[in-house]
Amino acid sequence: MKSERATTLAQLAEAGYRPRSVREEMRANLLRLLAVEGGTQGLFAGVLGYDETVLPEIENAVLSGHHMVLLGERGQAKSRLIRALVGLLDEAVPAVDGCEIHDDPFAPVCAPCRRRAAEQGGSLPVVWIGRQARYGEKLATPDVTIADLVGEIDPIKIAEGRYLSDEEAIHFGLLARTHRGIFAINELPDLTEKVQVGLFNVMEERDLQIKGYKIRLPLDVLVVATANPEDYTSRGRIVTPLKDRFDVQIRTHYPRTIADEIAVMEQEAGAEVREGRRVRVPDFMKELVARFTMEARKAPEVNQASGVSVRVTINNYETLLANAEKRAVRCGENEIVPRISDLHALFASSNGKLELEYGMDSVREGAVIERLLSVAIRGAFDARLSAADLLPVLEYMGQGWGVAVSDTMPAADYQEGIASIPGLHGVLERLGPFESPGLMACAVEFVFEGLHLLEKLNRHRDGGRLSYAA
Repeated sequence: MKSERATTLAQLAEAGYRPRSVREEMRANLLRLLAVEGGTQGLFAGVLGYDETVLPEIENAVLSGHHMVLLGERGQAKSRLIRALVGLLDEAVPAVDGCEIHDDPFAPVCAPCRRRAAEQGGSLPVVWIGRQARYGEKLATPDVTIADLVGEIDPIKIAEGRYLSDEEAIHFGLLARTHRGIFAINELPDLTEKVQVGLFNVMEERDLQIKGYKIRLPLDVLVVATANPEDYTSRGRIVTPLKDRFDVQIRTHYPRTIADEIAVMEQEAGAEVREGRRVRVPDFMKELVARFTMEARKAPEVNQASGVSVRVTINNYETLLANAEKRAVRCGENEIVPRISDLHALFASSNGKLELEYGMDSVREGAVIERLLSVAIRGAFDARLSAADLLPVLEYMGQGWGVAVSDTMPAADYQEGIASIPGLHGVLERLGPFESPGLMACAVEFVFEGLHLLEKLNRHRDGGRLSYAA
């Protein structure tokens, strides 16, 4: 495009470039995406489970030119959604060369650029700014000040001879430096009330007041924020007039189905091959990891206001694979297959991530995790098998036989038990086409753990070692 090669204001005008606001720019680019097959799928790639809920609301907000706040508990992809919005900005836009706030060459707003435009006219130098440079983000903390976001009088410029009332004595803050872009504030209610009040005019009237000097600086910024719903209420830590400045509130949520939870887990966790070893995870193992988190989100022992992040699922899955990988390395096996006996490793990756209700101490946390794991395994088991399917196995165990497994036992050691226990091989075939020793060992442990949870077998656990008997 000819205008992209322009290096001066005159060349830019000759190329026919027409500036537009951030909202107009994002609106036009979104409409272009919606007109083609696939729509915004590429823009929000990696954000799963929001196609029918959150994404349509974000699209409406962009088309309306609205400031928006995303309300949701931790681990609901709020930051990822905001950063994806950068893709709706133009690939590059012209700006006054050397300007701190990326001023539009056709309509500069800061004093230095206005002066330069008046002096240099069509020879005003122009540079092209990429979309990433037009995005600013700040994690809200109580120590954030108005100066950090808006600006401050620069003492060095005062020492050079400028007056306090001189607009050029200002050092612009992060929000002002995101002029003609998107500015994100994470955990908005954590800002002090003073700073929240300071955002009023920036978002609506565009008046900046620094050290008592009022400055008319019409910033072109789309403000997007995130907040926990509990804090974003009249009883929370948010100033009500600031809520009014945000045009739309969009409620995010955790995955609503096991399939979505598993999809997120697989996307984030990973590799199918590790150091030459193939990773093979039966669907019931993935399901029980996802079920554990989903059960925690409705458990009475867990504080639901703080939420149970999808990161719990991801971290647990990664830990499960890590424990299985250690066994594969030590036993010289060529595939990594997690088992029920590996689940003890999940206590470490779950501890601290489940915020218990008031009055429950750390001693209770292990019991909560144990219960949730049992519920998750039982759910996965009931969806596939019943006690009636396992009558031959139960009859065999009732004769006084026992079974011991562990997270260090080679998969090949399970083959003798599969062959000797009546009906067990047929049950494994119902669970899936398990052609390798590792997959069969995983299925065997799943069957016996399910029988224990059905109260058909007793179980003794010692770390990664499990013993089952009638």
